[in-house]
Amino acid sequence: MAMPEAKSVSPPPEDLNLNNIVAKQFDKAAAHLKIDEGILAQIRKCNNLYSFHFPVRVDGKVKLFQGWRAEHSHHRKPLKGGIRFATHVDEQEVMALAALMTFKCALVNVPFGGSKGAVRVDPYRESPEVLEKITRRYTFELAHKNFIGPGVNVPAPDMGTGEREMAWMVDTYSTIHHEDLNAFACVTGKPVSQGGIHGRTEATGRGVFYGIVEACSREDDMSRLGMSLGVAGKSVVVQGLGNVGYHAARLLQVEGGAKIVGVGEYNGCLYNPDGIDVDALHAHRKKTGYIQGFGHGCQEFDESKACLEMSCDVLIPAALENQITLENAHKVQAKIVAEAANGPMTTAAEELLLEKGVFILPDIFLNAGGVTVSYFEWTKNISHMRFGRMAKRFEVGRDHRMLDLIESVSGEPIAAEQRETLASGPDEVDLVRSGLWNTMSDAYDEMKRVCDEYADVDDLRTAAYIVAIKKVATSYEQLGIFP
Repeated sequence: MAMPEAKSVSPPPEDLNLNNIVAKQFDKAAAHLKIDEGILAQIRKCNNLYSFHFPVRVDGKVKLFQGWRAEHSHHRKPLKGGIRFATHVDEQEVMALAALMTFKCALVNVPFGGSKGAVRVDPYRESPEVLEKITRRYTFELAHKNFIGPGVNVPAPDMGTGEREMAWMVDTYSTIHHEDLNAFACVTGKPVSQGGIHGRTEATGRGVFYGIVEACSREDDMSRLGMSLGVAGKSVVVQGLGNVGYHAARLLQVEGGAKIVGVGEYNGCLYNPDGIDVDALHAHRKKTGYIQGFGHGCQEFDESKACLEMSCDVLIPAALENQITLENAHKVQAKIVAEAANGPMTTAAEELLLEKGVFILPDIFLNAGGVTVSYFEWTKNISHMRFGRMAKRFEVGRDHRMLDLIESVSGEPIAAEQRETLASGPDEVDLVRSGLWNTMSDAYDEMKRVCDEYADVDDLRTAAYIVAIKKVATSYEQLGIFP
């Protein structure tokens, strides 16, 4: 008797919900920890979600917009997280991004709880006048519910927003709370003239650069991958030439000596094994709106995700979430995937890449540069003192005295140009960059120590979550929040 033919069973669809992905990452790390299950449940959950609609007059007609602000964790105050203007956002994404902010801040020792906000709008189709109305009304709604304030909840730029929107937000908040001396600390990422800090615009991309430099300076990691130490000469592909991707790519090329061989955007990709001049491409994109037509020996591809499959040493997804999935993970040729975006790969894709021996620098570590420098800006606003203002003249004088001593002992004069360089003293941006690099280096060390401590933890994402969860749990216990 012939056996019935077996029916082929299609694999279940991959879970692309970022909130579920973050929860799975959390659970994987929490399984290694001996922490009360109730405390873990509290840390895992998003505490508050404010969802609302608000009207704005557009072209003489009233148009309704939807906004959100999620508060993931109150273990530290204030809460911190960006404002996203995009058409695809929903409450699940906002809650997931708020959770990532909690763990990101804890990992890099920034004393904030995690939060995130969004408005469903296309910022590239609305006029600046309409965007200003949306931003100001959104800020008013947050203020009305006490979801914004220097000691309560401090927004920042994210996808689709920048210095301009932050200036509108701080002006709106200051108008409502005109008596608040610390009103400028209600948001970060502001223009320097409005209480911002030098180095904030490039901060996330610079943090990506420092994180990759740290990874490539560790002999054990590089030898395991069969790679030489340092970023110099390494081939890099960047997906997304926005604020984060551009600054990361530029710094890797100009300061690190890496070779940018591929760049991807939402409507296509470029590839040149001999290298792409990032500044020239950025100028071309600003002029034309596209990376296509750049020339300079670049091969063009119409598929936006083609860059993820290009041969390279380091792949930097710096665009949207869920870019590397089971559909394309097996085609990834990079030895290192450096997650400059939030949630750029799914859980299943990560498992596949780890099995292939790909080294993953996780998002909650690598893109923490923005919130780190936001912390510096917030501290500057609260203290009402520019970094370096009190010490620079003293340090310059001290350095000149040391150089004078060297000249007298050696009998050799120091050239005026060299003297000026050696005794210049740090400006605000120098201190910001120094603090950021130190922060990224310390966080990398903490993740590596976890990998050494836990024999069954061999990926940096799990290590990063373990570090973060421990710190958040300690904060909750020390606060005595559980009666």
